[in-house]
Amino acid sequence: MLHHLSLGVRDIDRAVAFYDAALAPLGYVRVWSDLRRGETGQAAGYGPPDGGDKLTLKAHDDAARAPGPGFHAAFTAPSRAAVDAFHAAAIAAGGCDNGPPGLRPHYGPTYYAAFIVDPDGHHIESVFKGPA
Repeated sequence: MLHHLSLGVRDIDRAVAFYDAALAPLGYVRVWSDLRRGETGQAAGYGPPDGGDKLTLKAHDDAARAPGPGFHAAFTAPSRAAVDAFHAAAIAAGGCDNGPPGLRPHYGPTYYAAFIVDPDGHHIESVFKGPA
């Protein structure tokens, strides 16, 4: 249904450093970027290595604001270990813990997830729904 999701960011260099690190354990990479230091309209896209972008970051300087309560973006993980690695990488890259890796049985018996707030205040999640 969705082609991609765009998030506005205040500092594109900080944002791409964060998402490069946080999404790597999930197997997602920066598939394109338009980064021109000091210029407007900078952006970067993330997705599977052999595909197009599913997440786009767009520089909006101080005008960028994260959506309010209730919104978050969830990224599929290939394993529980990848969820754990996503959480650790995101924290190390400047994210804030918003729920450590673990089972969330209220979402389903095998729903294993971790929650992060990125440096711009966007709520993101990594989830694996397979068996342990």
